[in-house]
Amino acid sequence: MLDTQNCRELLMDTAKRLLTIDSPSGFTHKVVDEAERIARDAGCAVRRTNKGNLIVSLPGREIGKQVGLCAHIDTLGLMVRSITADGMLMITKVGGPILPTLDGEYCKIYTRDGRVYTGTILSLSPAAHVFDDASTRPREEKDLAVRIDEKVKSKADVEALGISAGDYVCFDPKTTVTDSGFLKSRFIDDKGSAACLLTLLTLMKEQGLTPRYDTQVCFTVHEEVGHGGATLPAVDELLAVDMGCVGDDLSCTEYQVSICAKDSAGPYDYDMVTRLIELAKSNGVDYAVDIYPHYSSDVSVAWKTGMDAKGALIGPGVHASHGMERTHFDGMKATIDLIGLYLELA
Repeated sequence: MLDTQNCRELLMDTAKRLLTIDSPSGFTHKVVDEAERIARDAGCAVRRTNKGNLIVSLPGREIGKQVGLCAHIDTLGLMVRSITADGMLMITKVGGPILPTLDGEYCKIYTRDGRVYTGTILSLSPAAHVFDDASTRPREEKDLAVRIDEKVKSKADVEALGISAGDYVCFDPKTTVTDSGFLKSRFIDDKGSAACLLTLLTLMKEQGLTPRYDTQVCFTVHEEVGHGGATLPAVDELLAVDMGCVGDDLSCTEYQVSICAKDSAGPYDYDMVTRLIELAKSNGVDYAVDIYPHYSSDVSVAWKTGMDAKGALIGPGVHASHGMERTHFDGMKATIDLIGLYLELA
């Protein structure tokens, strides 16, 4: 049985290591490097796919089936769409951030030749003393721009810095761990779950535990743009570990592991979901079962590409998804506990 009683420091440190690395979909090489370092330190065999997913292979004690776990380490982000005549950067979304929450956020601009600049995402009506619509102008793509922290007055000035359309704009995650056990940050979806999986690998090494069956732990890098699970290894069962939803018409809290019965792609495998519920219930793991109408996972993508596998979805409850997110150690620990039970570690 996995012992997770004293894993808080390890878990939160792992989460911070991932969350503080910029990694919007398509720009994930640095966070994959970090996840690989953690997995190798846990004594695991790793490989990368052509598209950049990280696969960690865990040999099982028995032959019988192939099990897969997946979490994604790509995040939401922005990209430079164009440069204005007065030297501002117009933006386009990568994934689905809630754009009004970005007004006033600090950011970094990464050029194709390796330079990095800082800036601030602002409304195009940013000053109450100047614009009548400063508080009422919509916060949409066409109404937001990046003010660069360089002396620029024209498009030519910006281009001279090496900045151009297609450069990534990464906004500050503002990662904070409180004394009361909360993890506050952008991109807990899904680096919080990835931290749970990587912490599990470390705990397994420390405690000499192995899964019952051969297991592939997959860290995907295109989930936020819809095709992260399209090229996962063939398995008999695939358990996505992604954020649990907290809010209207849902029972999950930040202190629980959420078991999703159905999302926008339809119901998850009945037998697998039932088994997860029974494991949580019989082992005292705090859990909730919910329906997510505005959600899809790497499992649904894997199904659409033809994977013949049973699939399910669990994850720690996360408040304010795609905005300023928050979860709690209790929910993350419950997630690790349930994964350990599912893998039948011994």
